[in-house]
Amino acid sequence: MVNRLSVCLVLLLFGLALRAPAQEPPTNILFIFADDWGWGDLGCHGHPYVKTPHIDRLAREGTDFHRFTVASGVCSPSRTAVMTGHFPARYNIDGHFAWVPSNAKRNMPDWLDPGAPLLSRFLQGAGYATAHFGKWHLANDMIPDSPLPSRYGFDAYGAFNCSGKQMPVHEDATNTIAFIEQSHRAGKPFFVNLWLHEPHTPFHTVPRYRKRFPGLKERDNIYASVLSHADDRVGEVLNALDRLELADQTLVVFSSDNGPARAQPGTPLKSMHDTATGEGFNVAAARGITGGRKGYKAALFEGGVGVPFIARWPGKIAAGKVDKTAIFSAVDLLPTFCEIAGVKLPASYRPDGVSQVTTLKGGGTSLREKPLFWKTVAPWPARKTKPDHWVSYAVVSQQWKLVANRDAGYVELYDLLADPLEKNDLKEKHPQSVKQLVDMLDQWKATLPAKPRGHVFSKLRDTRHETK
Repeated sequence: MVNRLSVCLVLLLFGLALRAPAQEPPTNILFIFADDWGWGDLGCHGHPYVKTPHIDRLAREGTDFHRFTVASGVCSPSRTAVMTGHFPARYNIDGHFAWVPSNAKRNMPDWLDPGAPLLSRFLQGAGYATAHFGKWHLANDMIPDSPLPSRYGFDAYGAFNCSGKQMPVHEDATNTIAFIEQSHRAGKPFFVNLWLHEPHTPFHTVPRYRKRFPGLKERDNIYASVLSHADDRVGEVLNALDRLELADQTLVVFSSDNGPARAQPGTPLKSMHDTATGEGFNVAAARGITGGRKGYKAALFEGGVGVPFIARWPGKIAAGKVDKTAIFSAVDLLPTFCEIAGVKLPASYRPDGVSQVTTLKGGGTSLREKPLFWKTVAPWPARKTKPDHWVSYAVVSQQWKLVANRDAGYVELYDLLADPLEKNDLKEKHPQSVKQLVDMLDQWKATLPAKPRGHVFSKLRDTRHETK
């Protein structure tokens, strides 16, 4: 009997030794990307009347990164950077996608090339269930032959600002929850873009949300109500993750595509119609704030590109932490998400960003090794009504940020470590740094294409504008 027990124990221990260690389940990724949501438009960032308890919950349960920037001050190029990990200027996407004549006039394509390297396709190839719900704007609903989101590596989608059927703006959370449930039943990890409409124009108000803020003036009431509605939808998705017991294995990120919009002084409040989303209030109700950052939407100062970035990943990202130093960017999201998902990127792919998993986990540094670049089209000289919207190019390297007008005939220099709100122009004190950054900017500009390439033109376009 003793010998038989000994043999059984030996066999059991041998079997345990041969068994591979248990692996953690793949990490789900939920990327919530708002539209024109200012850095200061959150309860956890001290907004005086906007209430965002569900996004504030993410901040309590995760880390609030104060130095995150997007790759443009407007929508389409900002979203291009997220999807490709490249500066949008590499695709000649310097502004928002509009109707075909406007795109042609601005030397832009009519949509992002579906053949570009894409975050969604990398994750899909690694076995993730992929979906996109909400705003698209990597094309435009006024271009009927633009590729559908399904051409970009998504298994499911419901979207607006794209060709085809326009999803109602408030159905984003419902569709997201249904997709998460479906993926969970199938035993597949998921990647979901939940790209909120709010608080972009038109402001689509719902009476019960307006009643939440009875003491506010009408424009403030409109603005607070749409943010509150969006926050509730975020809460619905977070509650679904809890119900499905998926919260602990899901990275949730909340951010915004650019800074808040602002109306010109004297703009009357009135109704407007959008071809993708319908009727609502116009930009006169835009009340977004930047937390002291200079400029607003469309500017390359921090008020235009410095946006909220809150990340929750239980057990991996510290809860209740605020990171005010680590500088990272939207071009970093593709390599970061792919590393988290265990995706090995192709050797031929050269991202402009770098993986920031270490930063998310609390090991970031205040000096960024890889430079960041921005390109847009801005008026010069600056307009009196928009004094901070003259910058056409910007570069960040180490602690320095240099901004320049169209021909770099005028520049300003800021130390982002000592002066994150860009109040003190230091170009006279540091001429050598100015020269180095201007040279760096010139070298980067030389790598950019002169015109769009690939199958990125609508049949509606005059053939003279097409790339051969």
